[in-house]
Amino acid sequence: MINTEKNHPFPKLSSLTGYGLMMLCFALLSGCFSADLEELQAYADETLAKKGSAVEPLPPIKAYVRYLYQGESAGLRDPFDPFFFGNTEMDAADSIDKSTQNKYINEVLTHNREELEYHELDSLRMVGIVENSKEMWGIIRDQDGVVYRVAEGNYLGRNYGKIKNIREREILLREIVQDSNGRWSERAASISLSEE
Repeated sequence: MINTEKNHPFPKLSSLTGYGLMMLCFALLSGCFSADLEELQAYADETLAKKGSAVEPLPPIKAYVRYLYQGESAGLRDPFDPFFFGNTEMDAADSIDKSTQNKYINEVLTHNREELEYHELDSLRMVGIVENSKEMWGIIRDQDGVVYRVAEGNYLGRNYGKIKNIREREILLREIVQDSNGRWSERAASISLSEE
């Protein structure tokens, strides 16, 4: 058996000496705390002895007054129309343009979205055609490698690209796009036969 008393770094103290050292440390530490507490108590007493001032009341809340614009019923102009006052030729062109805009909006809102409209047009590839005596179909492959058969009248791409013509080496489309002013217009697009 190993004697650990010889190897211990601190000399063995009697329990009375250890108790005395512990009491001395406690007395020294309690003296430090009591001075700090006395200063804190004095500060608290001084702060509480000060006379408080009255708090200013909040300003009254103004009631919300609702305003309903009724100028259109009185023949006044719509405040959301642009401030451009054109000539009668421009107004006639605008009425034609409004009917065209309504046609585009109607097509965008009423047609059923097809599977290939969830893909960007650039990500689709024409890989061939299938033809019989009556009709010609285009063969389209998406970026995942899935193959689709399309005919005239089907839609491709995110810009409402309607197939107008299928040729041996390309598919011609008409897209409907919206500009930054919210106006719809047509543009031509095509997908050529992929040379892979």
